[in-house]
This record gives sequence, C-alpha cells and structure tokens, in this order.
Amino acid sequence: MNRAARSTDRERFARTRAGGNHAGRSSDRGERFRPAAPNRSAGYSGRSSQRRSSAPQGEFALPVGTSPALPAVEAFDQLDMPAALLAALTVQGVTVPFPIQAATLPNTLTGRDVLGRGRTGSGKTLAFGLALLARTAGKRAEPRQPLALVLVPTRELAQQVTDALTPYARAVRLRLATVVGGMSIGRQAGALRTGAEVVVATPGRLKDLIDRRDCRLDQVQITVLDEADQMTDMGFMPQVTELLQQVAPEGQTMLFSATLDRNVDKLVRNYLTDPVVHSVDAAQGAVTTMEHHLLHVHPADKQATATEIAARDGKVIMFLDTKHAVDRLTRDLLASGVRAAALHGGKSQPQRTRTLDQFKSGHVTVLVATNVAARGIHVDNLDLVVNVDPPTDHKDYLHRGGRTARAGESGSVVTLVQPNQRREMSRLMQAAGITPQTAQVRSGDAELSRITGAQAPSGVPVVISSPVRERPARSASSQRGRRSAPAQARRRSYGGSGTGSAAGRSSGGAA
Repeated sequence: MNRAARSTDRERFARTRAGGNHAGRSSDRGERFRPAAPNRSAGYSGRSSQRRSSAPQGEFALPVGTSPALPAVEAFDQLDMPAALLAALTVQGVTVPFPIQAATLPNTLTGRDVLGRGRTGSGKTLAFGLALLARTAGKRAEPRQPLALVLVPTRELAQQVTDALTPYARAVRLRLATVVGGMSIGRQAGALRTGAEVVVATPGRLKDLIDRRDCRLDQVQITVLDEADQMTDMGFMPQVTELLQQVAPEGQTMLFSATLDRNVDKLVRNYLTDPVVHSVDAAQGAVTTMEHHLLHVHPADKQATATEIAARDGKVIMFLDTKHAVDRLTRDLLASGVRAAALHGGKSQPQRTRTLDQFKSGHVTVLVATNVAARGIHVDNLDLVVNVDPPTDHKDYLHRGGRTARAGESGSVVTLVQPNQRREMSRLMQAAGITPQTAQVRSGDAELSRITGAQAPSGVPVVISSPVRERPARSASSQRGRRSAPAQARRRSYGGSGTGSAAGRSSGGAA
C-alpha cells in the first residue's frame, strides 16, 4: 500500500463517527467522537514496514498518528469495560486511573495501537493490561494458540506483570501463562497445551517453545511490548521482530517504555499503525517526586560509606556493576550486621524469586543487585536507591531509580561518585534531564545521615535463612516416586520435572 492510500485510510478512519455504547457521554466541547478500530487486514500482506505509519526520518521523533485520539477519562467507570473488570478494580482498591491509564485506555479499548512512554511505576501495566483483558474477555483459546501476548525483557518483570494482571484475568475468566527462562520448559509447554488466552513471556523462551511446536502466535490479536527499550538494549531485537512477524497481521499492538531511542523507534515505525502517542513525563522518565543526590566520596572511604547507608532503618536497593562486586558487598554487609541478600544473573530463578520475596517481606532489608533488578521489580515502601557503582548510561540510571518513588510516592536516588567519575556523571545527569543535589561526604558525617539515614552497623554478623516453606515434607506419593530413579531421570532429561532440568535452562530464554 502506498503512502497516499494509507493517508486516505487514515482520513476515513478519522471521520468515523462514534457508535455503540462507549458510555454515551458528551463533553463541554460537544459530542464525542469514537473512531472505530482500523481494519488493518485490508490491503496488507504481512507485518512489514510497508504497512506502518511513516514519520520524518531525520532526528528521532515520535511518529504520532494522524487520527484524532479520544480524550482522557477521569474515572474507570467512564470506560467501556466489562462490569467484572470494574468490580475487580474496586476490590483491588484501584479507584482513580493514573495519567497514562486515563489517556490511553479510551483508545486501546477501541483497538487503536498505542505508544506510551512513562516512567517506571507510572501505571503502565494496568494501562495495557485492562485493555488487553477487556478485549479478550469472553473468548477461549485453543491449545497452544494464545489470543494475547505480552513481551517483556526479564523474568522478574514477567512475574510482576503476571501478578498484577492475575486478579483481573480471574474476574473475566481468562487463563494466564508465564513463559520465562530459568524455569521448567516442560511445565510451561504443559500450560500452553492446556490452553491460555494470555501469555506473558520473555522473547528467548517463547521462541524456544515455538521451535518445539508447543506454541503458535497466528491467533494472537493483541500484542504488548513492555519495556521495549530494554529488550533492544539486551539484544532481543531479532527475536522480537521474528515474533512480531508471526502474530495476526490485523491485530492490535501496544508499545510501552520508560525511555525511547532509535532502536525503539524502528519497532514503532515497523509495527505500529497510526498510533495514539502518550508521554507521561517530559524529562525522559525523570520522576518529579524523586530526589537525586550525587555524594562525592573518597575511594578509600566508599566501602564504609556504603555500609553505613545499608545499616539505615528501612529498605534500600544498592546497585553495583558486576555480580562479583555484588557478592562481595553482600558478604561484607552480612558480616557487619546488615540483613542483605544478592540478586544477579548468576543466581537461579528460584533463588532470585526467594530473594525478592524475602526483600518484599522485610526478612531482608538490603537488596544488593546488578542491573538485573533495575526493571520489573516493585517493592512497597522503598524510599532509597543507592548507586554504589554509578551507571554508565542515563537509561540505566533512570530505571535503577525507578525502583523507588513508584505510584506517586516519594523517594531518593543516591549515587556514590569518586573524583575520577565526576565529569562522566555530570554528562549522564544532563542526558537524563536531572539536576541533582551534590555533597561531599565521609562515613560518620551528619550530612550523610541527613541525606540517606545512614548509621553505624551493629557489627554482629547475621545469617539470612531460607523460609521453612521452601522445604516441604515429602508426601507418600513423592516418596514412592523416588524409588523409580530411572523414570525420574528420564523425565528430567526432557524438562518435565523440576526447575533444574536442562531443558528449563535454555540460553535463549535466560532473561
């Protein structure tokens, strides 16, 4: 289809009058228009750049759709959603839509593609999740053929999305399946064979299941790319584009991200049609309820400073560059009397899940992590993030900091900066659109305590024990099953039992 033909289609789309029962409301500006969902199957042979919206090619710019967007709503009950979803929102205590939800839901519920940019914690999950569930409600998936797909970059984000959407999916009787690396691929294949309307997946593991013929995407009518920029940064672009080529070509695509760059721009131009564009924060994800501090420290005093910050009252996430540095600091903190635990890519998925559960429950007060924890982790009452090792990219800074000041709460991001890092941090802050507060500190300083709540650690070593529930007593049937070791071995070799199977650790789905 040539550009002129696409333009004609968009003009026709823009002129389409509201119909149906979209609350039948009027506004001060007169009768509200409700564009019908575009018929993207006509004239399109596949999901290629020929069928997608064009935009100026020079500098990066958001390819805003030409069709008018429906105005934002002020309450969920103004939306054309199933009553069961509205009731579930009330039960969950979600009463007022966040800005990104209020702006995008009126449009996505009609089938429009959307490009949403919003900082972490701004409500993106429900922004796409409610539309996805509302438009899928009442349908039933055939085995191995999901109807909706959410692609995310990490296992932690996949689990967070699943947890967030589960009560709403249950309300409209939709089945969710989570497909990630590090877990039994046999169990995930079994869930897909049983049937799941909605799949939340990391690209690598989903590709593995498709290659095994345990999943097909040709019936997927709604596709969501969450944290699309990190998927491209992690090298998932080839897998993501391969997956997008397999979904139903007339379907709806929603792309949400905290930051946008040229890699995401390519996805937008190739896979979104006439998108509604909404950006929550003007400063590329900078959070107005967040304080930013650069604390200049002497290299010899950095360890003591980090330890005193970790000993504060309350939860804190501390970021370092490598898993070895994470493990080393965690050992030092435990020896100093700080209840710390490590989280990085060298940990198995069950270990990572256990550590997060302990941190969320307060059993662990300090999470020491690499960038694996920079996205996809939501922890209540977390008001401090510390960059023990400063990030080298402004996007990493924003996503690390996004673990605090979520859902309108306040929080602080503190970065320990050595003399040789000051110039680079100045450039990074400028790229992130942030003007930080700067201070020279040493361990034991009153200023350090004022900014971070730092205090001297107890000095009494602690040991973080695993919860008792992780060692359940074996049932009689499981004891009998142990007698058949060859059968157990055969099942493990095919990934059908346990999270430690070889099949469950495919490198393609490791994220």
